[in-house]
Amino acid sequence: MGILTEKLLFIALFIFIIHSIETLAYAVRLSGARVKMIASALSLFNIMVIVSRMANMMQQPFTGTLIDTAPEENTLAFVEAQFLILIGASTVGTVFGMILLPTFIALFSRAIIHLSEEKGSVPSLMKRIFSLEYIKRGITHFSLPKFSYLRDTNVKDIPVRLFIVNMLVTAIYTIGVLAALYAALLAPDRGYTATMASGLINGIATILLVIFIDPKLSVMADDVVNERGSYNKRKSMSLMMITSRLLGTLLAQLIFIWGAKYIAWFTKFMV
Repeated sequence: MGILTEKLLFIALFIFIIHSIETLAYAVRLSGARVKMIASALSLFNIMVIVSRMANMMQQPFTGTLIDTAPEENTLAFVEAQFLILIGASTVGTVFGMILLPTFIALFSRAIIHLSEEKGSVPSLMKRIFSLEYIKRGITHFSLPKFSYLRDTNVKDIPVRLFIVNMLVTAIYTIGVLAALYAALLAPDRGYTATMASGLINGIATILLVIFIDPKLSVMADDVVNERGSYNKRKSMSLMMITSRLLGTLLAQLIFIWGAKYIAWFTKFMV
């Protein structure tokens, strides 16, 4: 049985989309600062976050089927190889989101204005966004990231602590479901307990994002609107945070097995 199965590729595509959405969510605040409509931008940002979080929860049963269909011989090595491919899909999804960031800043700027015109009606906004005319106009806004975005960036201005925290939280969030499922293989007598730990892990990662990351980024956007900061500087900081997120997905490759072993060990105290 080969490692690259149709089911694995489907789940990899699913994870690719999740992390692309998570990365593009950074463009929403930038768009809000660009059109000076932060409150409307946050409502659109919340929609994207809810969609990505729900998709991440849906990932668990799909990923669990990989364990159910794994060969009886060398199960651990087989599943580990498949899960590392899935983590790699998160990295590719993040890179894809980075490439589309300038395009979506322009698109989200228009979407935020349209949301205001529609009196906050999300269904009306969705109908407008997915119309053929809007899609055609969206294609004309396609552009690639440029090095000029980093022109006003000073190394001293980079929030190192925020950069590292975002990287660590991203790594934990990336492997939450996968590490819990792999831990179930390491401790089969506590398999159900280990599997259910994924919700706790992702919950903690989400709380850390809300407490340490989101407020900082929101304040940066407010500074632009209140003319206490430069939009270009805000854009370069967002690119730094996305780079931190990318490094977090790479770090996830390194801590995946360690995380699974820690979960398996921790379940001893829960039974």
